[in-house]
Amino acid sequence: MGRNTRKRRTPLATKAIAASAALALGGGGLVWANFYASAHESNKAENRVKTTGAQIATISCPDVGEKLRKVPRRARNGVARELANLDKQITEAYARLASTRQAQEGDPAFVQNAILNPLKSKRVATIDRIGINVRRAGGTTPRWLGKLAECKGMGGDEVNNGDGGTPPASQEPSVDPGQGDGGGDAGNGGGDGGQVGDNGNGAAGPFADDFVDITTVEPNTPPSNGNGFAANGDSGSQGSFTTVCGVNENNKFNTDNLIVAPGVDNGAHHLHDYVGNQGNDAFASDEDLANADTSCQNQADKSTYYWPVIRVQDGTQEFDANELGGGLEGNVGRVVKASQAEIRFVGNKQGDVVAMPKFLRIITGAANAFTNGDANANAAWSCTGFEDRQLRDKYPICPQGSQVVRTANFQSCWDGQNIDSANHRDHVAFVQEDGTCANGFVAIPQLQVRLVYDVPAPVIENGQIQAPFAVDGFPEQLHKPITDHNDFINVMDDELMNQVVECINTGQDCQ
Repeated sequence: MGRNTRKRRTPLATKAIAASAALALGGGGLVWANFYASAHESNKAENRVKTTGAQIATISCPDVGEKLRKVPRRARNGVARELANLDKQITEAYARLASTRQAQEGDPAFVQNAILNPLKSKRVATIDRIGINVRRAGGTTPRWLGKLAECKGMGGDEVNNGDGGTPPASQEPSVDPGQGDGGGDAGNGGGDGGQVGDNGNGAAGPFADDFVDITTVEPNTPPSNGNGFAANGDSGSQGSFTTVCGVNENNKFNTDNLIVAPGVDNGAHHLHDYVGNQGNDAFASDEDLANADTSCQNQADKSTYYWPVIRVQDGTQEFDANELGGGLEGNVGRVVKASQAEIRFVGNKQGDVVAMPKFLRIITGAANAFTNGDANANAAWSCTGFEDRQLRDKYPICPQGSQVVRTANFQSCWDGQNIDSANHRDHVAFVQEDGTCANGFVAIPQLQVRLVYDVPAPVIENGQIQAPFAVDGFPEQLHKPITDHNDFINVMDDELMNQVVECINTGQDCQ
């Protein structure tokens, strides 16, 4: 499978660090060599359980970007680069964790001394640079920001028990994170249980406990409106607008994230599928997006819709098997594009919606939800024919004739002013239970993305899973289903956006 993306030079030092871990473990990604039993131990179940519980399974670090509430506009790019550095540092630390299992067995303090302490030192320096960027632009940084430098190791028992990796209390801010001087509308910000170890397919996760037979799940959501989308209400603005943008027939892939890490190569550390705008990469300006081609049938919709790819871990050497964001960061196997990508906008059950501003950015879900807690998680997994049963922290095993479904219902309340915010979340919000918007926010069309995949159902034998499918992600997230997320930048022209609003507010179903 090819890809359509701008060619950029990969920093050799970064690539070497990731490659050394992959090569030390046999290639094809970051695997859990020597995790269950050391060279001198037998493979008895008692040793396997003992080692699994005792060793560090992954790394959890506080999300600095999420805590930044106000970043001056002039500091935006500098802060974005430093937040991306924090992500890279975690990825590199995880690579070292995965490639030093034998040393860890011989030294109980190895992880703390050789991995976590150096990681903290790097994070202290990076967080200091974030503060310098903000202060040079006339802003202020919270006094507690430096407390977010310390990371912790999550043991096998924690992961098995479903600990979502919430940072220790000592790392939480002790003052209101809203303090600081603004100056712009856009700054930058950078589970479940399950068996821990190499799943036998060349990646750390997913594992047997990450899957559930959808037929054994009780219905847990209201009936949909007949097409797989959750209805937004039976009163208020009841119309809809569907935009048809294909399923990435152009093979538009990259490992960037223009919203979170503009100007940063491989800022996502995992591969994204793109439909709609064909000019989206880390270096695209709003003007670039406005002038780009689009895969949408309605050429007035140049919006960019993107999400992490799904892969089947069947041993396939994909085009990115030896690249950062791909195999060198634990994202291995065959990339599977959606067989259906249904994108539509719906209304608000309390009243009319207003137009979205051009270049509005929305992220829904959280790529780090496994280690950082599920406060921003918005994953929804199901199967065709069973969409009244939505899974948040499990992947579904679908019966024969049924396909895997990923659904993302976006935030649909807007602050009425900003197209982005320092942590990429504060300018938008979900509606309250009664459908109203809080804090003076106004209702905008709710974006709903429904992706259908024809992937083979994985087979579980003796607690081991064969050829599982999984969403791409940061390697330390162990490919957990709760880390699924979805991104959107509105690049509709004003006339089309006004049509969307009119269709929704007058109860029409338009396309």
